Amino acid sequence: MAATADTARPAAPAGSGGRDHVVVFPLMAKGHMLPLFHFAAALVARHSLRVTVVTTPGNLAFARRSLPEAAVGLVALPFPAHPDLPTGLESKDDLPSLALFPLFLRATALLREPLAGYLASLPAPPLAIVSDFFLGFTQRVASDAGVPRVTFHGMSTFALALWFSLERTPPPPAESVEGGGAPFRVSGFPEGVTITKDDVPDGVGAQGDDPFSRFMADEVFSSEYRSWGVLVNSFDALDGEYAAPLESLYHPGARAWLAGPLFLAAGFPQEEDGEDDDPEGCLPWLDEQAAKRPGSVVYVSLATYVHVTDAQLDELAHGLVDSGHAFLWAVQSSDSGNAWSPPVDAGPDGRIVRGCIPHRRVLAHPAVGAFVSHCGWDAILESLAAGRPMLAWPGIAEQDMNAKQVAEILGAGVRVGVKAGSDELVCRAHLAEKVRELMDGGEDGRRMRARAEDIERAAHAAVGEGGTTRLALRRLVEELQRSYDGGDGRRSDEQRQ
Repeated sequence: MAATADTARPAAPAGSGGRDHVVVFPLMAKGHMLPLFHFAAALVARHSLRVTVVTTPGNLAFARRSLPEAAVGLVALPFPAHPDLPTGLESKDDLPSLALFPLFLRATALLREPLAGYLASLPAPPLAIVSDFFLGFTQRVASDAGVPRVTFHGMSTFALALWFSLERTPPPPAESVEGGGAPFRVSGFPEGVTITKDDVPDGVGAQGDDPFSRFMADEVFSSEYRSWGVLVNSFDALDGEYAAPLESLYHPGARAWLAGPLFLAAGFPQEEDGEDDDPEGCLPWLDEQAAKRPGSVVYVSLATYVHVTDAQLDELAHGLVDSGHAFLWAVQSSDSGNAWSPPVDAGPDGRIVRGCIPHRRVLAHPAVGAFVSHCGWDAILESLAAGRPMLAWPGIAEQDMNAKQVAEILGAGVRVGVKAGSDELVCRAHLAEKVRELMDGGEDGRRMRARAEDIERAAHAAVGEGGTTRLALRRLVEELQRSYDGGDGRRSDEQRQ
């Protein structure tokens, strides 16, 4: 299967070699692609590098819309056919069920030979391959080509270090202590940081023998720890203290590069891919709310991939109304889509929308005082970069860790009392109480708002001139270029492992 260059985006513009060319390969899913698109744009804008993004034909249109015009090359590798996947499916977002995700990953692993063929077609090996953690096969392709692989995760440094530490040293058995078991420390973490079993995602350290666990162990983790370095969508002031514990889990000399928030580093403070549209009229409505009382609106947006039943939506609707605070809710229903109807009148200060919403502009609007989120790391960065404290309601995977970081470590929010992936119904009284705790003018609310505003200032300072993110990106490029031997792509045996 040959790679196909997008004729509107040359894959490798003319140059003197590979020293200025970086290949970026995201997992085919919007939430994984956008941060690496932002990284690619930052390399082009700040460091004058040539960047080629590798994807598949079904994802080209999204990539074209989301990347700077004519600045980043695109190459499409034909998506491998898999007998158990729907024909034409090329994105995790299009899976009819997350139960098919392991099969989707197995299909992406068949891109190994086409990727190797694309690299072999270049006039010189690139400076590096930056690829998604789930695309573990890229480590072997990079090693065979004598090219460093930098791995990327859509998680914080804290969550990454915690997850990988517990994969190697499983947590102790839970003891009968209210709130998720006895607290315990994790090796290498700061002295005051303890966690409980409830902070640990289900399955971490379980050493399962199911096909997905074996695939992750054999095809992903075995490659992960041999990466040249780790790109993290975070910044030093937010969770740089967890970089050393994370680096200790990789081969000697590997670095964690905190280069976020990537959407700010790329110069994209607002939306891309048409997400700046406001067909529901949210912004004018927020203008009205701001005129009455700035910071009075709770913005609610739970990820579409998180299973939320109609019964839970009912409880959330009641909880928002019962809280007594204005709210804007971008709603999705896992049970019945747009068929769900609110069981209670939202009133003049409540707004429930189902269409496209300009997410970052809403977060930054002066009417918005807080954000209710499933705790995906991108959502957390967007909220904190706008100075908005959060009601953390973890949905899946590492989001328990993210909720802990926001509420307990950063002090920039409160947490809904439920574990990620739980079928437990969160009642309206609990939700109303948590919204009031976040929004009311008491000492705790003021402290959380102040903390979120501190992090907002730190995020913008990090991507500014002389900021830690600017320095991290520059040093990443410089170290990669120092490892490039005379422009011919040869590395030492140690670097090729």
